[in-house]
Amino acid sequence: MPLFEQIQAFLTAQGVPFRTLHHEPTRTSEASARARGEDLSAGAKALVLKVDRAFILFVLSAARSLDARKIRAHLGARKTRFATPEELYALTGLVPGAVPPFGRPLLDLDLYADPSLFARERLAFNAGSLTDSILMASADYRRVARPAVFPFSKD
Repeated sequence: MPLFEQIQAFLTAQGVPFRTLHHEPTRTSEASARARGEDLSAGAKALVLKVDRAFILFVLSAARSLDARKIRAHLGARKTRFATPEELYALTGLVPGAVPPFGRPLLDLDLYADPSLFARERLAFNAGSLTDSILMASADYRRVARPAVFPFSKD
């Protein structure tokens, strides 16, 4: 089953109301926000990083930038870098821009969220494809995704 359908089934099983939106292919947070007609800050930017030897999924407001120093300090890590497109595909079967903000059970990755993600009442994100988005309440996302939360966006 495609990941987009898996996400919908997961949210439905959890009793989460959500809305789907089909749009032109988008690879950046800015393009996704335009396609959805949403403010950039509503976007949930999902980034896979290699932290020392492990790949981890970090999610923050699309209006914010990631601060790798904060991640290294919080996790006691020495090195961080973004997953390459090849590594991302091997881990998730996805291309950059299509990664949804979910770890297990949907993606086999540890999941961390920046507090900026919860500053708005709802979130929007590409859901396993460059052409399909989901919009849902940020409180529902936090409840069902169960991310570990700490600040890792730039001030």
